[in-house]
Amino acid sequence: MNIIDKELEKRRGEIHFGLEVLYNLNMRITGWDIPELNDKEASKKLFKIIDEELAKLKKEVNGD
Repeated sequence: MNIIDKELEKRRGEIHFGLEVLYNLNMRITGWDIPELNDKEASKKLFKIIDEELAKLKKEVNGD
C-alpha cells in the first residue's frame, strides 16, 4: 500500500459521510416536493443519477 492509498483509506469514513449527506439531502428535498414519494423508487433513480454524474466526473478528470 503506497502513501496515496494510506491517505485515502484514512479518509474513507469522511468520503462515505459526504456521499451519505448528498444522498440524504436529495431524498429529503424530493420528499418535500413529492409528498406521496415512493422512497424505494426515488432511491433507485437518485442512485442512477449519482452514478451517471460520477461517470461524467471520472471522464473529465481523466481527460476522456
